[in-house]
Amino acid sequence: MERSGGQAGATERIDNYPGFPEGIGGADLAGRFVQQARRYGVEMVSGVAIAGVQRDGETVSITTTTGEEYCGHAAIIATGTSYRRLGVPGEERWTGAGIHYCATCDGPFYKGADELIVIGGGNSGLEEGLFLAQFARRIRVLEYQPKLSASRLLQEKVLNHPRFEVHTNVEVTGLEGSGRLSAVHTRDRSTGKVQAIRADAAFVFIGLDPNTSFLKTTIALDRWGFVETEANFQTSLPGVFAAGDVRAGATKQLGSAVGEGITALLMVRRYLEQRAHLAPRVVND
Repeated sequence: MERSGGQAGATERIDNYPGFPEGIGGADLAGRFVQQARRYGVEMVSGVAIAGVQRDGETVSITTTTGEEYCGHAAIIATGTSYRRLGVPGEERWTGAGIHYCATCDGPFYKGADELIVIGGGNSGLEEGLFLAQFARRIRVLEYQPKLSASRLLQEKVLNHPRFEVHTNVEVTGLEGSGRLSAVHTRDRSTGKVQAIRADAAFVFIGLDPNTSFLKTTIALDRWGFVETEANFQTSLPGVFAAGDVRAGATKQLGSAVGEGITALLMVRRYLEQRAHLAPRVVND
Protein backbone atom coordinates (compact mmCIF):
# COMPACT_ATOMS: atom_id res chain seq x y z
CA MET A 1 0.00 0.00 0.00
CA GLU A 2 1.31 3.46 -0.86
CA ARG A 3 0.67 6.65 1.08
CA SER A 4 -2.69 6.75 2.85
CA GLY A 5 -5.45 8.38 0.85
CA GLY A 6 -4.26 7.37 -2.61
CA GLN A 7 -4.61 10.11 -5.25
CA ALA A 8 -6.49 12.36 -2.83
CA GLY A 9 -3.70 12.08 -0.26
CA ALA A 10 -1.18 13.27 -2.85
CA THR A 11 -3.27 16.27 -3.92
CA GLU A 12 -2.08 19.64 -2.69
CA ARG A 13 -5.53 21.03 -1.94
CA ILE A 14 -9.09 19.67 -2.13
CA ASP A 15 -11.76 22.33 -2.55
CA ASN A 16 -14.86 20.25 -3.28
CA TYR A 17 -15.10 17.98 -0.23
CA PRO A 18 -18.11 18.74 2.02
CA GLY A 19 -17.40 20.33 5.37
CA PHE A 20 -14.29 22.29 4.38
CA PRO A 21 -15.47 25.58 2.84
CA GLU A 22 -11.91 26.92 2.66
CA GLY A 23 -10.52 23.67 1.26
CA ILE A 24 -8.11 21.25 2.91
CA GLY A 25 -4.77 19.69 2.03
CA GLY A 26 -5.07 16.16 0.66
CA ALA A 27 -2.51 14.72 3.07
CA ASP A 28 -4.26 16.42 6.01
CA LEU A 29 -7.64 15.00 5.04
CA ALA A 30 -6.20 11.52 4.47
CA GLY A 31 -4.55 11.70 7.90
CA ARG A 32 -7.92 12.47 9.47
CA PHE A 33 -9.43 9.44 7.73
CA VAL A 34 -6.68 7.26 9.21
CA GLN A 35 -7.14 8.68 12.71
CA GLN A 36 -10.87 8.06 12.60
CA ALA A 37 -10.42 4.49 11.37
CA ARG A 38 -7.94 3.74 14.16
CA ARG A 39 -10.35 5.17 16.69
CA TYR A 40 -12.70 2.32 15.81
CA GLY A 41 -9.99 -0.31 16.04
CA VAL A 42 -9.38 -0.83 12.31
CA GLU A 43 -6.10 -2.67 11.73
CA MET A 44 -4.02 -1.01 9.00
CA VAL A 45 -1.18 -2.91 7.34
CA SER A 46 1.30 -0.67 5.49
CA GLY A 47 3.86 -1.45 2.81
CA VAL A 48 1.91 -4.42 1.44
CA ALA A 49 1.42 -5.38 -2.22
CA ILE A 50 -1.40 -7.75 -3.09
CA ALA A 51 -0.58 -10.80 -5.21
CA GLY A 52 -4.05 -12.24 -5.65
CA VAL A 53 -7.63 -12.66 -4.47
CA GLN A 54 -9.33 -16.06 -4.47
CA ARG A 55 -12.40 -17.75 -3.10
CA ASP A 56 -12.28 -21.12 -1.34
CA GLY A 57 -15.72 -22.27 -0.31
CA GLU A 58 -17.19 -19.56 1.88
CA THR A 59 -13.80 -17.92 2.46
CA VAL A 60 -12.22 -15.05 0.52
CA SER A 61 -8.43 -15.33 0.60
CA ILE A 62 -6.07 -12.43 -0.10
CA THR A 63 -2.36 -13.17 -0.54
CA THR A 64 0.50 -10.67 -0.55
CA THR A 65 3.69 -10.67 -2.57
CA THR A 66 5.61 -11.51 0.61
CA GLY A 67 3.56 -14.65 1.26
CA GLU A 68 1.10 -13.51 3.93
CA GLU A 69 -2.51 -14.60 3.64
CA TYR A 70 -5.58 -12.80 4.98
CA CYS A 71 -8.89 -14.64 5.05
CA GLY A 72 -12.46 -13.51 5.62
CA HIS A 73 -16.03 -14.02 4.48
CA ALA A 74 -15.97 -10.90 2.26
CA ALA A 75 -13.57 -8.27 0.90
CA ILE A 76 -13.73 -4.81 -0.64
CA ILE A 77 -11.26 -3.84 -3.36
CA ALA A 78 -10.40 -0.13 -3.17
CA THR A 79 -6.91 -0.10 -4.67
CA GLY A 80 -7.52 3.04 -6.73
CA THR A 81 -5.41 4.09 -9.69
CA SER A 82 -1.85 5.00 -10.64
CA TYR A 83 -0.51 7.71 -12.91
CA ARG A 84 -0.19 6.59 -16.52
CA ARG A 85 3.27 6.51 -18.06
CA LEU A 86 4.30 8.03 -21.40
CA GLY A 87 6.04 4.89 -22.62
CA VAL A 88 8.76 6.80 -24.50
CA PRO A 89 12.55 6.32 -24.53
CA GLY A 90 14.23 7.73 -21.44
CA GLU A 91 11.17 7.70 -19.19
CA GLU A 92 12.19 4.80 -16.97
CA ARG A 93 15.79 6.00 -16.80
CA TRP A 94 14.95 9.54 -15.67
CA THR A 95 11.96 8.79 -13.44
CA GLY A 96 12.81 10.39 -10.12
CA ALA A 97 15.68 12.29 -11.76
CA GLY A 98 13.70 14.95 -13.56
CA ILE A 99 10.60 12.94 -14.51
CA HIS A 100 7.83 13.07 -11.89
CA TYR A 101 4.16 12.16 -11.49
CA CYS A 102 3.25 14.16 -8.40
CA ALA A 103 3.80 17.92 -8.29
CA THR A 104 2.92 18.23 -4.61
CA CYS A 105 5.47 15.55 -3.77
CA ASP A 106 8.38 16.73 -5.91
CA GLY A 107 7.59 20.29 -7.01
CA PRO A 108 9.28 21.98 -4.01
CA PHE A 109 12.64 20.52 -5.12
CA TYR A 110 12.53 22.90 -8.10
CA LYS A 111 12.19 26.21 -6.32
CA GLY A 112 13.89 28.84 -8.47
CA ALA A 113 13.89 26.67 -11.61
CA ASP A 114 13.88 28.39 -14.98
CA GLU A 115 11.37 26.09 -16.66
CA LEU A 116 9.21 23.11 -15.74
CA ILE A 117 7.20 21.12 -18.25
CA VAL A 118 3.73 19.73 -17.57
CA ILE A 119 2.71 16.95 -19.93
CA GLY A 120 -1.08 16.71 -20.10
CA GLY A 121 -3.79 19.35 -20.49
CA GLY A 122 -6.57 17.81 -18.42
CA ASN A 123 -7.76 18.89 -14.97
CA SER A 124 -4.90 17.16 -13.17
CA GLY A 125 -2.25 18.64 -15.46
CA LEU A 126 -3.44 22.22 -15.10
CA GLU A 127 -4.10 21.91 -11.35
CA GLU A 128 -0.61 20.58 -10.75
CA GLY A 129 0.83 23.16 -13.15
CA LEU A 130 -0.73 25.97 -11.13
CA PHE A 131 0.86 24.50 -8.03
CA LEU A 132 4.27 24.34 -9.76
CA ALA A 133 3.99 27.99 -10.83
CA GLN A 134 5.04 29.07 -7.34
CA PHE A 135 8.46 27.47 -7.84
CA ALA A 136 9.49 28.07 -11.47
CA ARG A 137 9.80 31.14 -13.69
CA ARG A 138 7.95 29.42 -16.52
CA ILE A 139 5.57 26.46 -16.82
CA ARG A 140 5.22 24.95 -20.29
CA VAL A 141 2.14 22.75 -20.84
CA LEU A 142 2.26 20.11 -23.59
CA GLU A 143 -1.06 18.57 -24.68
CA TYR A 144 -1.36 15.74 -27.23
CA GLN A 145 -4.86 16.67 -28.39
CA PRO A 146 -5.67 19.79 -30.50
CA LYS A 147 -7.10 21.53 -27.44
CA LEU A 148 -6.99 21.38 -23.66
CA SER A 149 -9.52 19.10 -21.97
CA ALA A 150 -9.51 20.70 -18.50
CA SER A 151 -12.48 22.59 -17.12
CA ARG A 152 -13.06 26.09 -18.47
CA LEU A 153 -12.20 27.62 -15.08
CA LEU A 154 -8.80 25.93 -15.00
CA GLN A 155 -8.11 26.84 -18.61
CA GLU A 156 -8.87 30.49 -17.90
CA LYS A 157 -6.53 30.48 -14.91
CA VAL A 158 -3.70 28.98 -16.93
CA LEU A 159 -4.17 30.96 -20.13
CA ASN A 160 -4.27 34.21 -18.15
CA HIS A 161 -1.29 33.33 -15.97
CA PRO A 162 1.93 35.17 -16.94
CA ARG A 163 4.16 32.18 -16.22
CA PHE A 164 2.37 29.69 -18.48
CA GLU A 165 3.04 28.78 -22.10
CA VAL A 166 0.62 26.25 -23.63
CA HIS A 167 1.31 24.00 -26.65
CA THR A 168 -1.44 21.76 -28.03
CA ASN A 169 -1.37 19.01 -30.66
CA VAL A 170 2.13 18.06 -29.49
CA GLU A 171 3.47 14.53 -29.06
CA VAL A 172 6.28 13.73 -26.62
CA THR A 173 8.65 11.35 -28.42
CA GLY A 174 11.54 10.99 -25.99
CA LEU A 175 13.34 12.23 -22.90
CA GLU A 176 17.01 13.19 -22.87
CA GLY A 177 19.46 13.59 -20.03
CA SER A 178 22.92 13.16 -18.62
CA GLY A 179 22.75 12.21 -14.97
CA ARG A 180 19.22 13.61 -14.90
CA LEU A 181 16.61 14.92 -17.36
CA SER A 182 17.72 17.87 -19.46
CA ALA A 183 15.32 17.98 -22.43
CA VAL A 184 11.96 16.75 -23.69
CA HIS A 185 11.76 15.78 -27.37
CA THR A 186 8.48 16.66 -29.10
CA ARG A 187 6.82 16.50 -32.50
CA ASP A 188 4.13 18.88 -33.69
CA ARG A 189 1.31 16.61 -34.89
CA SER A 190 0.05 19.10 -37.48
CA THR A 191 3.35 20.22 -39.05
CA GLY A 192 5.69 17.34 -38.15
CA LYS A 193 8.23 19.78 -36.69
CA VAL A 194 10.49 18.20 -34.07
CA GLN A 195 11.98 20.08 -31.14
CA ALA A 196 14.07 19.47 -28.02
CA ILE A 197 12.76 21.60 -25.16
CA ARG A 198 15.24 22.27 -22.40
CA ALA A 199 13.75 22.02 -18.93
CA ASP A 200 14.70 21.43 -15.32
CA ALA A 201 12.02 18.76 -14.91
CA ALA A 202 8.88 17.33 -16.50
CA PHE A 203 5.70 16.38 -14.64
CA VAL A 204 3.47 13.82 -16.35
CA PHE A 205 -0.33 13.90 -15.98
CA ILE A 206 -1.84 11.95 -18.89
CA GLY A 207 -4.44 9.88 -17.10
CA LEU A 208 -4.82 7.07 -14.64
CA ASP A 209 -4.56 3.28 -14.83
CA PRO A 210 -6.40 1.05 -12.35
CA ASN A 211 -4.34 -0.93 -9.85
CA THR A 212 -5.84 -4.27 -10.84
CA SER A 213 -2.99 -6.36 -12.28
CA PHE A 214 -3.45 -8.86 -9.43
CA LEU A 215 -7.09 -9.43 -10.42
CA LYS A 216 -6.76 -10.28 -14.13
CA THR A 217 -7.28 -14.04 -13.70
CA THR A 218 -9.96 -14.00 -11.01
CA ILE A 219 -12.33 -11.02 -11.42
CA ALA A 220 -14.04 -9.54 -14.48
CA LEU A 221 -12.45 -6.27 -15.65
CA ASP A 222 -13.49 -3.92 -18.43
CA ARG A 223 -11.26 -3.28 -21.44
CA TRP A 224 -9.33 -0.59 -19.55
CA GLY A 225 -8.73 -2.84 -16.54
CA PHE A 226 -11.29 -1.33 -14.17
CA VAL A 227 -13.32 -3.70 -11.98
CA GLU A 228 -16.80 -4.43 -13.27
CA THR A 229 -19.48 -4.49 -10.56
CA GLU A 230 -23.18 -5.15 -10.19
CA ALA A 231 -25.60 -2.58 -8.78
CA ASN A 232 -24.72 -3.72 -5.25
CA PHE A 233 -20.97 -3.15 -5.94
CA GLN A 234 -20.27 -6.90 -5.95
CA THR A 235 -17.72 -8.16 -8.47
CA SER A 236 -17.89 -11.34 -10.54
CA LEU A 237 -16.35 -13.19 -7.56
CA PRO A 238 -19.00 -13.75 -4.86
CA GLY A 239 -18.15 -12.04 -1.60
CA VAL A 240 -15.74 -9.60 -3.22
CA PHE A 241 -16.91 -6.01 -3.71
CA ALA A 242 -15.24 -2.93 -5.21
CA ALA A 243 -15.49 0.81 -4.55
CA GLY A 244 -13.81 4.05 -5.56
CA ASP A 245 -11.62 4.88 -8.54
CA VAL A 246 -10.74 1.23 -9.25
CA ARG A 247 -14.37 0.49 -10.14
CA ALA A 248 -15.64 0.77 -13.72
CA GLY A 249 -17.98 3.76 -13.96
CA ALA A 250 -16.55 5.59 -10.95
CA THR A 251 -16.60 9.40 -11.16
CA LYS A 252 -12.99 9.81 -9.94
CA GLN A 253 -14.20 12.26 -7.28
CA LEU A 254 -13.25 11.96 -3.61
CA GLY A 255 -16.78 12.54 -2.32
CA SER A 256 -18.15 9.84 -4.61
CA ALA A 257 -15.40 7.41 -3.62
CA VAL A 258 -16.19 7.88 0.07
CA GLY A 259 -19.89 7.34 -0.65
CA GLU A 260 -19.12 4.20 -2.65
CA GLY A 261 -17.00 2.86 0.20
CA ILE A 262 -19.87 3.33 2.65
CA THR A 263 -22.35 1.71 0.25
CA ALA A 264 -20.01 -1.22 -0.37
CA LEU A 265 -19.73 -1.78 3.40
CA LEU A 266 -23.52 -1.83 3.68
CA MET A 267 -23.69 -4.32 0.82
CA VAL A 268 -21.10 -6.51 2.55
CA ARG A 269 -23.20 -6.48 5.71
CA ARG A 270 -26.28 -7.49 3.72
CA TYR A 271 -24.29 -10.22 1.97
CA LEU A 272 -23.05 -11.63 5.29
CA GLU A 273 -26.53 -11.50 6.80
CA GLN A 274 -27.90 -13.46 3.84
CA ARG A 275 -25.16 -16.05 4.11
CA ALA A 276 -25.84 -16.45 7.82
CA HIS A 277 -29.55 -16.90 7.10
CA LEU A 278 -28.79 -19.64 4.55
CA ALA A 279 -26.32 -21.44 6.78
CA PRO A 280 -27.58 -24.77 8.15
CA ARG A 281 -28.64 -24.81 11.76
CA VAL A 282 -26.83 -27.14 14.14
CA VAL A 283 -29.08 -28.86 16.65
CA ASN A 284 -27.55 -30.46 19.72
CA ASP A 285 -29.23 -33.59 21.02
